[in-house]
Amino acid sequence: MRACCCAALLWSTATAAAVVEVSIVDQGNKPLADAVIVLQPAAASRVRTKAQRAVIEQIDREFNPFVSVVQTGTTVALPNRDPLLHHVFSFSKAKTFEIKLYRGEAPRDVLFDEPGVVALGCNIHDWMEGYVLVVDSPYHAKTGSQGNARVANLPAGEYQVWFWHPHQRKPPQQQTLRVLQNDKRQLTTRFEIEKRTRREKPPLQADNYAG
Repeated sequence: MRACCCAALLWSTATAAAVVEVSIVDQGNKPLADAVIVLQPAAASRVRTKAQRAVIEQIDREFNPFVSVVQTGTTVALPNRDPLLHHVFSFSKAKTFEIKLYRGEAPRDVLFDEPGVVALGCNIHDWMEGYVLVVDSPYHAKTGSQGNARVANLPAGEYQVWFWHPHQRKPPQQQTLRVLQNDKRQLTTRFEIEKRTRREKPPLQADNYAG
């Protein structure tokens, strides 16, 4: 299915820092959730920040959130909030790991130390999928249910701007954005993605794997 998405960006630098607001819709002009905007500073390949930690829970036999975006060097906890056992893994190039059958808190956090897309799965429940987008820039945001996202405290300078969604097949074109002090501009950009339907999970009574 081919979807045409529109992202409207609005930023201003009334002070030294800018704010970028993004609105993304799908082919039916409905808000598109779980899309990511990344602004990569042109001056440096990696922007150093203090160590961060994120959490991806397993709730009702799903990864929550479905999509996470983190900066390189972030550790991620993967607690299992279900009464069933889960077996979390990834074979992705950016991060390969496996946490075997467990309930409650995972025995260890996972360090995401290379940029790229990491697809999460469960070895017991094959419909479960989740994604971690690991980026070198701290300037990123993910759209919510209304298709909106916001990146604040953006210093003046030049950035490569790109968008990502886990079900896209054709990545949108990158853009170059120069932010100046006391500058106010508005940009509208359009791009196409191909989006696939997520697999349905069976009713809970059909899942009798309690460990």
